[in-house]
Amino acid sequence: MAQRKRQETALRDCVLIGAPVDSGKRRRGCLMGPDALRVADLAGALSGLGHRVRDLGNVKPAEAAKVTSANPAVHALGETVAWTRALRTAAREAMPTGFPVFMGGDHSLSAGTVAGVADYAHAIGRPLFVLWLDAHSDFNTPETTESGNLHGTPVAYFTGQPGFDAFPPLTAPVPGGHVCMLGIRSVDPGEHAGLIENGIDAHDMRSIDEHGIATPLRDFLEKVRHEDGLLHVSFDVDFLDPDIAPAVGTTVPGGATFREAHLVMEMIHDSGLATSLDLVELNPFLDERGKTASLMVDLAASLMGKRIFDRPTQQHTQG
Repeated sequence: MAQRKRQETALRDCVLIGAPVDSGKRRRGCLMGPDALRVADLAGALSGLGHRVRDLGNVKPAEAAKVTSANPAVHALGETVAWTRALRTAAREAMPTGFPVFMGGDHSLSAGTVAGVADYAHAIGRPLFVLWLDAHSDFNTPETTESGNLHGTPVAYFTGQPGFDAFPPLTAPVPGGHVCMLGIRSVDPGEHAGLIENGIDAHDMRSIDEHGIATPLRDFLEKVRHEDGLLHVSFDVDFLDPDIAPAVGTTVPGGATFREAHLVMEMIHDSGLATSLDLVELNPFLDERGKTASLMVDLAASLMGKRIFDRPTQQHTQG
């Protein structure tokens, strides 16, 4: 297999794509996420690193599909299916043009973004790997979900699990062994069994506390490199501890610290392997003066080459 040149210092054509998806759960607010990231100047942070940035605006889905589920708990199935179709097309078309950054929006959007990136990877003959940074495994299906919230199902969808008959058929399901989850701390019993059965590499916070976050990430990145794969990074706000990132409706205590999160992003950048990114579950209605949106922009910048030690030291004055 030919070795590809590492892209650690390469400038990218960053393509910003708004995905104001708010159908994956009942608590409203994530539809404001893309605009909050724009206000926090994601484009400026990336262009300041030398990257070329284009903002394509927000994706607009077709009318909600007329579909039903045998599970009466399922919420907004037709709307979520419509978003999945639209974002799959947007992702597939954006991949050849640069480095897509999908600005969400709740995590159900990844059903579409990952499926579209997988289509592209399949078309060029390379495997797709997914790094899932999240408190939740999102491995329920429309049949198994008890909450009915479809933002808890995208990984099950794009890995080809049964129960997604209403959704677009997959061209290239992502093998479970190509998915690595970091920061997991909320998993349903049924999800746990499915993760093991499908060979998904899931690391909960206890594992991270015992062994650190760098080792499993380094091992996964080496696997991607060895297979000459594309790497999609899906970053959920609740990967972070709610003390530093309060703007999410599904807070779970004990998340990644500021330092751990930046280490993850810097390691991804150093690998030169990332080819697309989701930024999801930002609910500006729950934020504190844009604190979470600004942190997400800062972390995205770290993934794209900014270092913590590049920041000027803040001056503190006595009042």
